[in-house]
Amino acid sequence: MEANTSTTKAWIYFTIWFVILVFLMIFYRQFFWLALPGVCTHFAKGLRLF
Repeated sequence: MEANTSTTKAWIYFTIWFVILVFLMIFYRQFFWLALPGVCTHFAKGLRLF
């Protein structure tokens, strides 16, 4: 039986990482890729892809 889990925490983390990504894109363009793993991971968790 699969547990019914909420994805609210994943979407909150995705939003935080996305804000960090936008900040890095604006001010420190050479470092924006450091936020990509967090954005992609929590987006996939929010969609329940894994």
